[in-house]
Amino acid sequence: MPAASLSVLTLLAAFSLSACRIDMHVQPRLNPLSRSDFYPDQRSERPPVEGTVARGQLRDDSYFYTGKIGANPGDYLPFPATKEVLERGRERYNIFCAPCHSRVGDGNGFVPSRGFARQPPSYHIPRLQKAPVGYFYDVITSGFGTMPDYASQIPPADRWMIVAYIRALQLSQNATRADVPEGQPVPSQPPKFRGEPGSGATLPVIAPETTSSMKEEAK
Repeated sequence: MPAASLSVLTLLAAFSLSACRIDMHVQPRLNPLSRSDFYPDQRSERPPVEGTVARGQLRDDSYFYTGKIGANPGDYLPFPATKEVLERGRERYNIFCAPCHSRVGDGNGFVPSRGFARQPPSYHIPRLQKAPVGYFYDVITSGFGTMPDYASQIPPADRWMIVAYIRALQLSQNATRADVPEGQPVPSQPPKFRGEPGSGATLPVIAPETTSSMKEEAK
């Protein structure tokens, strides 16, 4: 390659590399919450445009997010109470609610038994048995009396699942023989555990049902 051509290529390469160094990171800017003389209020942080809705926060279904129809609590779940919904509700209830309300919802949880100033009411009293499901949702969202709100800890869907499980607890403590499915023995057979039944530090593991055990229960 001739020397002249090599020199031209070297110069082109040098100019190309210099063009990449524009220092875009060194440009006029404002630090967050700093003062700005550009706007009349001298705030560099501008409020969002009126009517702006963040992604995922449209909340067009007001009942799902408030549990209310107008100013009154509604009395229906926004989705079917399937087995998966109740299992999720039980899990969330045992984490957030059972410490005060107990696992059966009678208000004799661990916290009141250790001297909490006010014992929560039982879910099985007539007043709460008749309360609409939207009432429970609103209490979880907004709190009530000495109970704080759980809006930041429990997402809306999980709140509804907890409410569905509270209804299941109420039914479990007040069910009649007519509510028992046909073929189900009364009382039900106790669960069989895999290994040790658990202790205060470990959870029990229920052994899966086998075909033979299901036939025995059917008898």
